[in-house]
Amino acid sequence: MTHVLPLQKRSLALVTALRQQFGRADLGALHRRRPEDFTRERQLIFPVVLLLLLQKSLKSLQARLHEWAASPTASGEPAPLSVTAGAFTRARAKVRASVFVALNRAAVLPTVYGPEHGALAQRWRGHRVLGLDSSRLRLPESAALHGHFGTVPCANRHGAQGSFPEARVSVLYDLRNEIALDGVVVGSRQGETSLVAAHLAQLAAGDVLITDRGYTSWNHFAQVRAAGGHFVARCSRGSFAAVQALFRADRADVSRLVTLPAPAGPRAAGAPTALVVRLLTVRLGTGELEVLATSLLDEAAYPTAEFAMVYGWRWGQETFYARLKGRLDLEHCSGQTVAAVEQDFQATLLLANVESVLRGPAQAQLDAGAAGRTQAVQVNRAVSLHALKTRLIDLLGSAIPTESVLAEMMTWFVRNPVSVRPGRKVRRRPPSPARSYHYQRRVRKIVF
Repeated sequence: MTHVLPLQKRSLALVTALRQQFGRADLGALHRRRPEDFTRERQLIFPVVLLLLLQKSLKSLQARLHEWAASPTASGEPAPLSVTAGAFTRARAKVRASVFVALNRAAVLPTVYGPEHGALAQRWRGHRVLGLDSSRLRLPESAALHGHFGTVPCANRHGAQGSFPEARVSVLYDLRNEIALDGVVVGSRQGETSLVAAHLAQLAAGDVLITDRGYTSWNHFAQVRAAGGHFVARCSRGSFAAVQALFRADRADVSRLVTLPAPAGPRAAGAPTALVVRLLTVRLGTGELEVLATSLLDEAAYPTAEFAMVYGWRWGQETFYARLKGRLDLEHCSGQTVAAVEQDFQATLLLANVESVLRGPAQAQLDAGAAGRTQAVQVNRAVSLHALKTRLIDLLGSAIPTESVLAEMMTWFVRNPVSVRPGRKVRRRPPSPARSYHYQRRVRKIVF
């Protein structure tokens, strides 16, 4: 129970910081689309629109507006019942998605990494361990989305069967603390490596960035080092000559320093002519050999034996995207405009970050009580995400004391855990459109 109380204080600090941000008089002015937006006194004021966007669900929009109207406001007075779905649609069109990015950087990140609670953040040998990867989102049918994000044609044995719009999302993600530091949504045709530079501003000195084979290149290594970070990258069999030699040797637990010359062609001013990189070999449970490249050169400070575990943390980014698309239903957009897609994406990242912080005290309590269990347990993410969405207005936009709402949510989290089964493996099958369709229609579970 050592960490329960500090984590509870961190949760309360986060909600308090978000409430303060929501109450800022200039928040709407900074993130509205036109100077005249949100200048008249309306029922759907800027903070209310933000709460309703964060609470996105499959419920009828009008039903959600009625639920909001039935809840007490921050002043303790009931909200009016005359708000229509059309009014909300017009109000959200005035909001820039940048507001959710700003809330994340002004409230969530300082709470998690700031001096008051930063010691609670999990690190590896003093470093934050970050992941970077992209994923694709299938979007609703809309001419605006086709034109902005790009089109994917569909075909079967009978020929062409239409098309759908698709976006690419890329997230810089803290793998140990389950916090999204930065995210972008672009057209699906844009390559994931071209988005790296957009994230590097959020990289702090000493951060360790873990990437899969798609990012491994000399230029990527140089970018990360220039930003003050370190890299751990999985190499493909066709990459650098030194990597190919290690694959041919097929020996595990090798650690070797190599010098990689810069590729031919023009270089930016001040760019190095070569990089010293440490190559490591890791034997997977399947017997397959993997080669990792890292800028952490000191074997004594960073033992080779730990890198299989460190690279394994990258799987947390895959499960993060699974939560976004599955539990949080990101692909079920709440609108058919580019602005709606951007709002949904950035709002979902913020909501996922808040959930990661708020479930921390419950997880610490479960960990403390694990001694008498045959299996470890963890907070059920379906329960925690649903609870957060259900009580979001109470947390951030009502007169109900924050402490009482957090205490009730923690009770739900602790009483409904799921077992952790270490070593369980599920065979990964090649993608199948038919299986994906079956999953989306009949298997997928959402939380609100």
